[in-house]
Amino acid sequence: MKKKILVLGLGNPLMADEGIGCRIIERFLTQASKYPNIDFIDAGTGGMAILYLIADRQKVIFIDCAYMGTKPGTIKRFKQNDVQSIKKLTHLSLHEIDILKVIDLAKQLGHYPDEVVIFGIEPEIIEQGQSLSETISQRIDEYITVISAELKLSAEE
Repeated sequence: MKKKILVLGLGNPLMADEGIGCRIIERFLTQASKYPNIDFIDAGTGGMAILYLIADRQKVIFIDCAYMGTKPGTIKRFKQNDVQSIKKLTHLSLHEIDILKVIDLAKQLGHYPDEVVIFGIEPEIIEQGQSLSETISQRIDEYITVISAELKLSAEE
């Protein structure tokens, strides 16, 4: 049964910092018992399957690598209308699709969550490799803290 709140980690863990969303979900899954009303899913490079995952949720939180013109490692919170996509598709996955297009499609189909929050993390390295950059690795605890504050806020609503 779907829980009202969903946290989706996006990214390709074979492309260095691009995999940060997946790595953060791994960490949350180790402490999922602290969040009984929240689903944590590693959605990888996403694809159209995300439509099913976000349907009929109260709140969806996306975590993804994002070019924002900031210092590598910076995390920012956005609402969907605050961002525009200039995603560079790597074509290493047939499932790859722009997440904002999936969210728009969910709206058109009437399956849009009540609230969508996007956490973007500025990458340092996007290249083939399974390791996160040192800049990103050293800040994972900070990212967990920031996203945990959002989850606490959600639980209070």
